[in-house]
Amino acid sequence: MNMSRTARTARVARAAAVAGLAAGSVLLLSGPAFAHVSVQPGTAEKGGYSTIAVKVPNEKDNASTVKVELNLDPKHPLASVMPQAVPGWDVKVEKTKLDKPLQMHGKTIEEAVSKVTWSGGKIEPGQFQQFPLSVGQLPTDTDELVFKALQTYSDDDVVRWIDPSKPGGEEPEHPAPVLKLVDKGQAGAGSHSHDAKDGKGAKATVETTDEKAAEKSDDGGSDTTARVLAVAGIVVGAAGVAFGVRARRRPSA
Repeated sequence: MNMSRTARTARVARAAAVAGLAAGSVLLLSGPAFAHVSVQPGTAEKGGYSTIAVKVPNEKDNASTVKVELNLDPKHPLASVMPQAVPGWDVKVEKTKLDKPLQMHGKTIEEAVSKVTWSGGKIEPGQFQQFPLSVGQLPTDTDELVFKALQTYSDDDVVRWIDPSKPGGEEPEHPAPVLKLVDKGQAGAGSHSHDAKDGKGAKATVETTDEKAAEKSDDGGSDTTARVLAVAGIVVGAAGVAFGVRARRRPSA
């Protein structure tokens, strides 16, 4: 009888250890899902106009993010880049003279936005912030726009999100944010915008209700899933360990 109880206790202890390892694995796997600076939504239509957001999570437990710099793709300049005001943050837009002027609505554009910087605010540990931008006209001669982002913390640490990602290769430690460009009609809901004429004949961006809802879902979908998995792993691991300890403490018959 004692040997049977001892064997059962050993099995419970092993199960508790496995549960603990599973919880740790979930945490490790879920971490990168919401740790990267990214562009949301990640897809837009070629030749159109879109409202995107630079999503910046705070990775540190002991420092706040105090500045975000976004460098636009110099190979594919955009004639229109307009930031939306973010409460508590100052925004600075820098332009560069183009080697080859762009044509937009019958006008010649000789300079384009090359960098946008947000500063003066704080992203506290465990939080993230989105910085919206209205961009266009998106190029038709490429399948992606690569942005390079610099994230500055209150302890003067600067994380450079500039590493290129290779198709089919291992993800770099600090991948550069990428906006995928697809042909018209291939982008999902919330990943594109429609062109409309305003009273002066200029094009204006119009978002549908479905697009706004999808954008809201994109904002927190991956983060929520990752956090739920992490919490579930912790609960399972803790329950397994507690059960194992109780089994060991139970007196033998």
